[in-house]
Amino acid sequence: MHYRRFGKTEIQMPVISFGCMRSMYNWSDKPLNIIPDWSQTKLQSIMDSALSHGINHFETASGYGSSERQLGELLGNFKRDEIILQTKVPPCNDADEFIQRVHQSLERLRVDHVDLLAIHGINDHRSLWYSCRKNGCLAAARRLQEQGKIGHIGFSGHGTTDVILSAVEHEEDGGFDYMNLHYYFIFTAHKPAVQQALERDLGVYIISPTDKGGRLQSPPKKMMELCKPFSPMLFNDLFCLRTPGVVSISVGAAEPDQFDEHLKAVKHLEDNEPLNTISLRLEDEMERITGHRRPDCFFDWFPNYIDTPGYINIPLVLWLDGLARGWDLVDYAISRYRKLGHDAPWVPGNNSSLADKYMFDKVLGNSPLENDALIEQLLLAHSRLSLTRQ
Repeated sequence: MHYRRFGKTEIQMPVISFGCMRSMYNWSDKPLNIIPDWSQTKLQSIMDSALSHGINHFETASGYGSSERQLGELLGNFKRDEIILQTKVPPCNDADEFIQRVHQSLERLRVDHVDLLAIHGINDHRSLWYSCRKNGCLAAARRLQEQGKIGHIGFSGHGTTDVILSAVEHEEDGGFDYMNLHYYFIFTAHKPAVQQALERDLGVYIISPTDKGGRLQSPPKKMMELCKPFSPMLFNDLFCLRTPGVVSISVGAAEPDQFDEHLKAVKHLEDNEPLNTISLRLEDEMERITGHRRPDCFFDWFPNYIDTPGYINIPLVLWLDGLARGWDLVDYAISRYRKLGHDAPWVPGNNSSLADKYMFDKVLGNSPLENDALIEQLLLAHSRLSLTRQ
């Protein structure tokens, strides 16, 4: 295993981490007597496999159903100082309630402290305010840190780049020590946040690079061809880990052997030529099909959905449409598109079904498109992405 300094925390983090969301038994916090033995036996095997490869960072969350409770029963089988333990707790309006939630996580984990605590889901300006205002959740977390309950404090951001940048740049109450972020080859719109985190010495941890990075655990044939000699999963791992500022990536293993493909990244961290060749090949194909080298170029062209008529998330819609057309990431694009209008603030804004009801002249920004051409593209994207994949 290769280890890197996790920003100002000074922790030596493995470049491959164990993300525990997919190893849990249920999305509900079930009592242990309800959790079957086979689920705990499998989790023990995954933990053993991780540690045997030097993967000593375990990442979970209070919102991951039975995950904390299941981990808590098994952590006693290991030396506590052998594991870098991270959990995540969502922000709320009441700082005392946030503190109570952290204590509940510690109780489920059966530990007296966690090495890393992330405020989970600074996704919009409201959650940012809950976290960073005077006597908010960050200040509460610092009090817990003084009591020895928390080692270092970070945040996870799933929203727009401006919100994430505001959290990265926040300085009161000591600011944040690290961040969990969505950033992949298919989605680099948050690159300014990664760059700013590097300048401010925040550790950057990439979450869900495989699933949210394009459902690369089951890639389409086109992606497999374009990414040779690597698998799409391995290529994306290397892309993330070769990005300046990125320290580690999460692997949501649900079986002990699901680390294997990701571990190949450790052997190829210094291989520039294959990575560059694959990147160019992918971008050439995207340009051939869509006219754009990058599917996420639209995030530089258009404003956030909150400034758009109908709250239509124009860059997200066109990005997903580009992924489906250019690289055949159809299942992924459809699954994300369905969340628009239904899963805010994790997938913010509305879809483009009503695009012809609005005028977009005032929000064209840096786009070369005119109003009518944009409406046509949005409606075409909706027709493609609202279909059910057969």
